Amino acid sequence: MKIGHFTVPGSGAPVPSHVPSSRLPVGSGTAWALGAVLAVAAVCAPAAARAAADAIGTTLVAEYALQAGRLDEAAAAYLAAARAVPGDAGLAERATRIALLAGKETLARDALALWRERAPPALSMRAAEATLALRARDPRTSRRVLESLMRDPDPRGWRYALSVLGNETGDRAQGARVLAGLLEADAVPPRLQPWLAFGGLAQQLGAGELTARIVDEVVARFPGEPRVALLRASQLREAGRIDEARAAIAAIAPAAAADPELRVATALEYDQLGDPVAGASVMATGPQDERSYALRAALLAKAEDRVRLRALYEELKPSAGDPDPAFRLLLGQTAEYLELPAEALGWYRSVPGGAQRWQARLREAKVLYDLDRRDEALSALRGLQQDASAAEDIRRDAYLLEAELGREAGDADAEHGAYARGLAAFPDDGALLYARGLMWERRDDIARAEADLRRILVADPENVVALNALGYTLADRTTRYAEALELIDRARVAEPGNAAIIDSHGWVLYRLGRNEEALAALQRAYTLQKDAEIAAHLAEVLWVMGRREEARTYFEEARRLEPENRSLQRALEKTGA
Repeated sequence: MKIGHFTVPGSGAPVPSHVPSSRLPVGSGTAWALGAVLAVAAVCAPAAARAAADAIGTTLVAEYALQAGRLDEAAAAYLAAARAVPGDAGLAERATRIALLAGKETLARDALALWRERAPPALSMRAAEATLALRARDPRTSRRVLESLMRDPDPRGWRYALSVLGNETGDRAQGARVLAGLLEADAVPPRLQPWLAFGGLAQQLGAGELTARIVDEVVARFPGEPRVALLRASQLREAGRIDEARAAIAAIAPAAAADPELRVATALEYDQLGDPVAGASVMATGPQDERSYALRAALLAKAEDRVRLRALYEELKPSAGDPDPAFRLLLGQTAEYLELPAEALGWYRSVPGGAQRWQARLREAKVLYDLDRRDEALSALRGLQQDASAAEDIRRDAYLLEAELGREAGDADAEHGAYARGLAAFPDDGALLYARGLMWERRDDIARAEADLRRILVADPENVVALNALGYTLADRTTRYAEALELIDRARVAEPGNAAIIDSHGWVLYRLGRNEEALAALQRAYTLQKDAEIAAHLAEVLWVMGRREEARTYFEEARRLEPENRSLQRALEKTGA
């Protein structure tokens, strides 16, 4: 997790760049090998070989279509391949999944029927059936299947049901109705975790009354459980009842002091309430470690509360006698935020070793640059870039930081030069190409932005971040909408629940004039992640559809989240809102 320039250890996760390992990679070498096998088989048994060739050929067609992002063709071809290979449940399952992703419900139903014939009932099979029922607006079937998942003795069953409802949130009213039916049937397992999860889902669906009902039920079932109070606070916050939300959080403060994970969750809920200082105060209770100190510093920096941050700095200083790299790095970060550059420089230079030493050397260069000792800063960065003892990612990051410093200084040539030298040292490095591609996009040089993103995909065809970025760029900045959709669909295959990719999908659907589908996708994306860009996209689509009061609500939400967001500014200019 990062808040400002503070890194909080032990939280957050990297953005995956690859599809799951179950994805079948088919390249020229694989195709040659398959051809050789088929040739040998043809000599031995011509009829069997022809049948095998047809099946493998159809599978290859399906895989090539999938890699090209043509989900409609891939779904049809996988279904044909499944029909050509009697008894193959894996192909039938894959055909079902791809057809659902492509929105081809008829193909999905046919593939699901084959899957049922060839494999015993499974949680994933019932999840696919429930998804189809929801899309067909068949409440009786969807509720029956979801209820069976909830009641399944397999402890994963309720998670499948939760995933189905969470992934089909384009129609939030329908999701809320189905969830209400499951509550009426008393289908939620009698454990805290599923109740909290479904309470969170109701909140995401914007179903205030249903959320309140779940919270009341959880309070009754699990009295005194602090995580329930946290859910209630979150629900009250969403409803705009800020004072009540604060009271609910305050009630769990004693329990949070003794539970490190609850303490973090409570602090972050205070931050959501717009009170990061209170969050930092919660983190100050109980035993302190690197993580708690870092989160306290990050929250106080976000609040721009220099008085309390200075007090924390003084609290940390006595630990400086222990040459702990993490504490020295944190002291440097805190001094840097407090605009004590000389002290920050001293702390960074005193970090004794380990991974923190390399990070400290990067920050040292930034402090030197801010002190207008730019020649020293660039010399430090170039020293890192040439330091053979440094890990490759640190050397690469030194080029990225040099480019960032050039951009901050308004020196376009310096920014571009740093990327050029970085790519000379690390040819086709994905992070450098991606950052330079964003630079070209900011400069409205879309052809060069596209070229850099495509270079990433040449080396790593399934890089989800690059697929999504290129697809979104083509959708947003060109009229090549069909090509954009194919790229985004390739990303969707790998990460169907990624909010950024769902947002891109909604945006290209809007560009294609498919406003209702676009609205459903964007609503789902915003349900998953409250983000200014997604809110701006939602607002523009609603505005174009004539739903202007709703649009204004999302415009205001985007302004609250990130007033300078570029997508927001473009949407406001376009709509005149």
